[in-house]
Amino acid sequence: MGVRPRASRPGNRRTGGDGAQGSPPREPPSPTRKTPPARRGRGAGQRTPASRRPARPWPRRGRALLLGLAGALAAAGAALLALVIGFGRTRVPDRGRVVEINWPEGLDAGEAASLLAAEGLVESERAMALYLRATGGTEGFVPGPHLLFEGATPRELRQLLTRAEGRPTAKVTIPEGWNRFDVAARLEKLRVAGRKTFLAATADGAFLDALGIERGGAVGAESAEGYLFPATYEFPLDTDARDVAKRLVAEADRRWTALTAESKDGLAALQATLGWGRREVLTLASIVEKEAVVAEERPLIASVFLNRLLDPTFRSRRLQSDATALYGCVAWPQEAPSCAEWGGKPTPAVVRDPRNRYSTYAHPGLPPGPIANPGGPSIAAVLAPAATKYLYFVAAGGGRHRFSESLDDHNDAVRKRREATASPRLTAAPPKPAEPGEASGETDVE
Repeated sequence: MGVRPRASRPGNRRTGGDGAQGSPPREPPSPTRKTPPARRGRGAGQRTPASRRPARPWPRRGRALLLGLAGALAAAGAALLALVIGFGRTRVPDRGRVVEINWPEGLDAGEAASLLAAEGLVESERAMALYLRATGGTEGFVPGPHLLFEGATPRELRQLLTRAEGRPTAKVTIPEGWNRFDVAARLEKLRVAGRKTFLAATADGAFLDALGIERGGAVGAESAEGYLFPATYEFPLDTDARDVAKRLVAEADRRWTALTAESKDGLAALQATLGWGRREVLTLASIVEKEAVVAEERPLIASVFLNRLLDPTFRSRRLQSDATALYGCVAWPQEAPSCAEWGGKPTPAVVRDPRNRYSTYAHPGLPPGPIANPGGPSIAAVLAPAATKYLYFVAAGGGRHRFSESLDDHNDAVRKRREATASPRLTAAPPKPAEPGEASGETDVE
């Protein structure tokens, strides 16, 4: 039985489509058609790198939550800012009270707020502490003396305690003839510097040395009296008292240089005859400033006091000025018993008290130092006094004086003055019999 050949399946790899063995013939590729290369990395199961994947959009709900949160934070920040700004403008009632305080070093916001509240300068300690923290803390606060005041806002208190540039200023006018106690009171009233702090600074020996002020004197401690030039200045509120004094003394130095340049011969004459320097010139100029009322009389009054010191016939060498003794009761009231009941006007007890170091009735020559701060005209009058032989003067009314060379003429002028007034005026030294050269004491102004 013959073997029957096995039929081939169509498409068999070993046979052709007609059953013949071998691969079917392939058509040659078309000469104008190219087979595109296979793309890599795009097969099934492969991931696109993250850097090349398109970002998925947030779901709408997530975006809404983020926007809502951002809006809430912005609103809260705006509310906090408004609260800080609003509190920074609040004020406690202003009753005109000022507070001189020696600010401690190293206080944090809470401690600083507590101190300000204890002084009655803020109403809420907690709110002030929050305000200080929100506006930068207390690192910039300047330790040492400060002059704070009721009615200042928290923002202004911060400006004062940091001595910030741009804080409010005040114009300070110092009239001619004011003493340093008057100046200190005005500085405090205008909230520029504390009265006690200014007086302490202008009597500090080391500070006076640094300013170049001559402190040599026959009696007691000295001060910057006479060197605080009267003029108009502008200072920021709560200025360091030493900075105020420096500026006033600097102006006095500038004016002194100009005045002595104009009167070189006058200064040289005082140095040759009396051994005077700047301090003595300012001392007499301060007396002239207190005695003179009419400007043109300054050189005449200066000549009277200089004649009393230089004329050999005037043996007492006593200037006999009420103004000097009154300054003693202002500057050193504890030293003179007569000052205890002093009411501000000259009395025989006050002006003649030997324990009053500034009494030019009890003590010959100049007082220990200036009694006020003279202006340029009074300094010029001492450097260039009138050429007279006058030894006496008495008030003649209208701010003017009557000048005399002899004691008899002077006593006659005093009598006529008293007869012309309806109510006799108490004088520091009423007319009395006197030896030649003894002054009657009528050197005070009306």
